[in-house]
Amino acid sequence: MTTPSRRNQLQDNLNRTREAIAAACADAGRPPRDVRLIVITKTFPASDAAALLDLGQTDLGENRDQEAAPKAAALAEHGLTAPGPKPVWHFVGQLQRNKARSVAGYAQWVHSVDRPRLVDALDNAFNGALDGTLDNAADTASPHGRRLNALVQVSLDGDVSRGGAVIGDVEALAERIAAARHLDLKGVMAVAPLGWEPAKAFALLAECSEAVRRVDPGATEVSAGMSGDFTAAIAAGATMVRLGRNVLGERESMA
Repeated sequence: MTTPSRRNQLQDNLNRTREAIAAACADAGRPPRDVRLIVITKTFPASDAAALLDLGQTDLGENRDQEAAPKAAALAEHGLTAPGPKPVWHFVGQLQRNKARSVAGYAQWVHSVDRPRLVDALDNAFNGALDGTLDNAADTASPHGRRLNALVQVSLDGDVSRGGAVIGDVEALAERIAAARHLDLKGVMAVAPLGWEPAKAFALLAECSEAVRRVDPGATEVSAGMSGDFTAAIAAGATMVRLGRNVLGERESMA
């Protein structure tokens, strides 16, 4: 249960964050509606996520399935007792293939698709709907049920140890996603490499976005920008920014 003071704090932080995004959009000559705020709730309790949902912030992000899956389940239960907006879960972290089925059960977006075998694992995860092993089997079994929105994660500096496909593989990976039965190719995602000027990083990501749009002109999403560099990301064309501490406060050390 979120205390009234915590709820007020979240509301104030959310308002300030949205104002900062609007200001960055104005500086870039873009309307604020072009940029979606995704609040990254990692290390914060499900009660905070539920409070954000009640405050109208539906786009929520996580980077570890071990934390995301129970949090998504808690919010689903919360929705049974507090009807209102439903969460849109974004999985933004490195994803192991053996977690693909779990993530497919609750996430509407996966930002970190970075290799062909992960594309196949996510696509095959939806086949679990046919044998009832997915939580939302009724939805995914229907030909009109939801599909998974997928972004190609790009390793801008070529260091794939932190996740992401090398730039030379981006277009082929986009084609693999576009051909998948249960995935929708939506665009690209990246994290600015350490030591890089954010403007340089996000300009390079914009070039990768052009490559993905050659595969599907509708794949226009660009997920870029975190707490320290989101203004540069918006200036370079980001359509999604992934912010945590701006809204939720400083995280405790995860030593």
